[in-house]
Amino acid sequence: MSTCLPPSSVAVVLGTRPELVKLAPLIHELGAATRLVHTGQHWDEAMSGRFLRDLDLPRPELLTGVGGRPRAGQIAQSLGQLDAAFAEDRPVAVVVQGDTNATLAGALAANAREIPLVHVEAGLRSFDRAMPEEHNRVMVDHVADLLCAATPDNVANLRAESLDERRIALTGNTVVEVVRRQLPDEQARAALLTAHRLRPDGYVLATVHRPENTDTAEALGAVLAELDRIARAGTPVLFPMHPRTRAAVERFGLDGLLERVAVTGPVGYADFLGLAGHAALLVSDSGGVQEECTVLGRPLLVVRRSTERPEAVDAGFAALVQPGEELGELARAWLSDSPERLARLAATSSPYGDGLASARIAELTARIAESARPGAGAGLLAA
Repeated sequence: MSTCLPPSSVAVVLGTRPELVKLAPLIHELGAATRLVHTGQHWDEAMSGRFLRDLDLPRPELLTGVGGRPRAGQIAQSLGQLDAAFAEDRPVAVVVQGDTNATLAGALAANAREIPLVHVEAGLRSFDRAMPEEHNRVMVDHVADLLCAATPDNVANLRAESLDERRIALTGNTVVEVVRRQLPDEQARAALLTAHRLRPDGYVLATVHRPENTDTAEALGAVLAELDRIARAGTPVLFPMHPRTRAAVERFGLDGLLERVAVTGPVGYADFLGLAGHAALLVSDSGGVQEECTVLGRPLLVVRRSTERPEAVDAGFAALVQPGEELGELARAWLSDSPERLARLAATSSPYGDGLASARIAELTARIAESARPGAGAGLLAA
């Protein structure tokens, strides 16, 4: 149904690399109807450019002056440019994903111009008001015309806030198809492990980038000290380091905790999946990794005070831990029973759906665009 949409008529607004990853299959489903708009919140040719190529995405319209600003500045700068762009060339619908500053800016721009708004991954809630993302996702849900909820828990969250049932659709999460499509084949994965001198099921893969773990020497030092302890005990630790984390390590003088850890620069998405797919244990504060681990069948320790994705925890793939001793103790416990844990997770289905989410969302997007035409009538999801 999405093929009936005019060329470049659906504005897909995003601003970070995780959004590129999660929206890639939907962009492919929409095809020529996609008008990709990147706010520049996370933009650099080395990383964002590589993700566009790796995911086979079109070159986006790129906003200017957004990256590096504080939250309010990013939203304001993006909103002004998006409003002007939509006034000049009005899309039939706007699609946003998740809970970033770009997501909120895209949602407000669509709402101001009365353009139908589709929120992919609606209904996530951490119930932690200290998270800026929590405010973003709640506001977007309350102005969206179509709420694409990934899981029944997300649907329940939306219903609890008295949002119109006719706007809610249970679609599954696009992460399932992303991982299946982007995971390198067996030969490529073997070469990847050889290049990093790793054995399958014999190492820890770690990523840390969230402000709660990088903004203070105490928090970051607590995480790195436990990774160092794991490495000293004989389990290799591979640590692709985010630029924010690298800057924090240098600022706080924590380089000594990385002497036994195999530190690399950021890796491409497919390479990350290839490495994650053979790790005995993942340690991360990433939202996306909480979903990806369920498709890969790998255990994850989530180094965060709260999560908006409890499904991975409830299904037994992940556990929420604090930096420091709690992280170290649970990491050692999970590594000690690794074969049994990996076998159990391999037999456990992902809670994020059947891999058909993007097709469902594309069809619903076409319907909402059609229903918004003059004289088309009401009732988006009633048909």
